[in-house]
Amino acid sequence: MKEASARHILVETEEKCAELMDEINNGSDFSELAKAHSQCPSGQQGGDLGTFAPGAMVPEFDKVVFSAEVGIVQGPIKTDFGYHLLEVTSRTE
Repeated sequence: MKEASARHILVETEEKCAELMDEINNGSDFSELAKAHSQCPSGQQGGDLGTFAPGAMVPEFDKVVFSAEVGIVQGPIKTDFGYHLLEVTSRTE
C-alpha cells in the first residue's frame, strides 16, 4: 500500500509562501520556518504531518505528495486552507 510522510508550512498568502520558499532556497531551515510562520498546529513540530495514505489529505496535497520528488520543497500549493510549502520526506509505492 502506498504511504507517504511529509511536512508543510501553511500561510495565508501566495506572496508569503513565495517569500518563505526563497528563504528555504537560500539555506534557511524548513523546520524553523514552520515553527515561526505556519498557521497549522503541525508547525510546532516543524510542519511534520506524519505518515498517511492516498486520500487522507485534500486532493491538491495528494497530487503533490504522491508524485513529487522526495526531499524537494514544492509550492506554493493552494488549498481551501491557504498556501502551502510541502516537502515529501519519504514515500512507499
